Amino acid sequence: MNIWDLIVALILGVVEGLTEFAPVSSTGHMIIVDDMLLKSKDILGSPEIANTFKVVIQLGSIMAVVIVFWSRLWSLVGLNVGKSQKSASSESRLKLTHVIVGLLPAAILGFTFEDFIDKHLFTVEWVLVALIAGSFLMILADWKTKRAEKQNYHYEGDSLDEVTYKQAFLIGLFQCIALWPGFSRSGATISGGVLMGLKYRAAADFTFIMAVPIMFGASAVSLIKKMDLLTTDLIPFFSVGFISAFLFSWLSIRFFLALISRIKLLPFAIYRIVLAVILGIVYISVM
Repeated sequence: MNIWDLIVALILGVVEGLTEFAPVSSTGHMIIVDDMLLKSKDILGSPEIANTFKVVIQLGSIMAVVIVFWSRLWSLVGLNVGKSQKSASSESRLKLTHVIVGLLPAAILGFTFEDFIDKHLFTVEWVLVALIAGSFLMILADWKTKRAEKQNYHYEGDSLDEVTYKQAFLIGLFQCIALWPGFSRSGATISGGVLMGLKYRAAADFTFIMAVPIMFGASAVSLIKKMDLLTTDLIPFFSVGFISAFLFSWLSIRFFLALISRIKLLPFAIYRIVLAVILGIVYISVM
């Protein structure tokens, strides 16, 4: 491993960290930065090892969510870890069962259509369409919010603890759309949450909490399957990518949660459309 190889690992970790939980599609960004520009598969020796690297840095992003939502995640199983005595006295109304209800639709659909998705949807063309389609869903969510505010609408879900089982399930249905690479899981679920009556921050919090089991499970299964591809000489490359993904995920989650209630989803939707146009131009030019 030379210095440039480690810089590539650092850049890819930063891209993963900044885009995994923002509603902009980490898949689309990885196609631009890695598949079209940096080409980690050439450094690592094969596409399979490059895909394994992407699984490892995704675990770094998941660890960032665990740190940010440490107390809340423990409260899902009835444990008050890292809370003050005052906050511990008030029991959280969001339970692990809410998260399970939200995860079931995508888990069932993903398991059923995994082969079809892998064979037909992981293409630049479909990612481009997904980027734009996801943008329209986000614009719809913002439009619905502005309309509701004009009518002095009272949100059914002002906070994370007001998420109902019905809302959790319906958000889970929106998450199914994100099985389409490029659509963005956070974009689909936050938009779905807002359309189901949640405030932006409550929808974002629920989205990030749901991300932990579904992303950890998918990453762990993929990593176990590809464990035989890992060798000791890859440790520096993988370590740099993992650490940078963790740090930048932590920063981006903090920043996004502080920002989402003010700017909402429209700026991200516009960015996605611009990204799709740029990606399409680059793709056509290299064909």
